[in-house]
Amino acid sequence: MKYPFEPYKKRFSENKFWKKITVQVKKIGMKTIYMALLLYYAYKRKETPLWAKNIVLGTLGYFISPIDIIPDLTPLLGYTDDAGMLALGLVIISSNIDNDVKANAREKLSSWFGNGNDDELDEIDEEYS
Repeated sequence: MKYPFEPYKKRFSENKFWKKITVQVKKIGMKTIYMALLLYYAYKRKETPLWAKNIVLGTLGYFISPIDIIPDLTPLLGYTDDAGMLALGLVIISSNIDNDVKANAREKLSSWFGNGNDDELDEIDEEYS
C-alpha cells in the first residue's frame, strides 16, 4: 500500500525537522508540535520496526517540506494539512508510541512552552495511542 506521504521520505532530515519546529514553534501550535515529536521519538526508538520508521520518515518529510497541499505561508490554513498528515502517521504507527516516547515529547514541549495545558496533550495521547 502506498501512503500519500511516501514521496516525502527523501525530504526528511533531522536538521530540517528541528529547524522548522524551533523557528516556527509558536506559529505551528502545541498540538501539532506534539504530534510531530511523538512521531520523531517513535522513529528514534530502536524497537520501532522499519516499516513504521518509513511511515515516520514520509510523514515528517511532508511536515518539513515547503511544498505540500496547503503552503505553510498561507495564513490560518497553512498547517492544517500538516496536522492531518501527522495524525494519519500517528494512527498508522500508534502501537509504537510508548510511555517513553510520550515522556520525551512532553519534556521537549515543556522546554518550549513551559508547563502548558496537559489536557490538550492527553487528548492527543488518547486519540492516537
